[in-house]
Amino acid sequence: MKKLVLAIAFIGIGGFAMAQQTTTPQDKQARRAEMQQKMQQREQEHLDQMQKDLNLNQSQVAQIKSLHEKRKAEMKAEFDNNKEARQAKMEAMKAKKAQMDADMKKILTPEQYDKWQADRQAKMEQRKTAMKDRKMMRKPMNTAVQEAK
Repeated sequence: MKKLVLAIAFIGIGGFAMAQQTTTPQDKQARRAEMQQKMQQREQEHLDQMQKDLNLNQSQVAQIKSLHEKRKAEMKAEFDNNKEARQAKMEAMKAKKAQMDADMKKILTPEQYDKWQADRQAKMEQRKTAMKDRKMMRKPMNTAVQEAK
């Protein structure tokens, strides 16, 4: 019983904290623009490093740059072409999840169902936290590798 109350309290606190983190479309646009700028900067730094390491002339640099841009355009087109298939998969996954919830609701008592959902929510939060931790750990590693080069 104590665990159930504790789990519900954590979920309530987490939900309240998540409700405070609202993002506006302007925030998303600004973040997207910032990310694009960083990507362009990284690409330019990579190209500069290649020029330095391989002793490329300006013609070679221009050809490599155009090759990278061509490849990026191909990848974007492929991504856009697969967008509908990804959305269909997501819809199918949501339908399966809804069916699973409905089936579990039929099998479990209301108390058991509530506990099951609370446990699922807690596990999902743990996964999110673990993913964020992995992301944070990856950044320092990459900078250390770049500094070594």
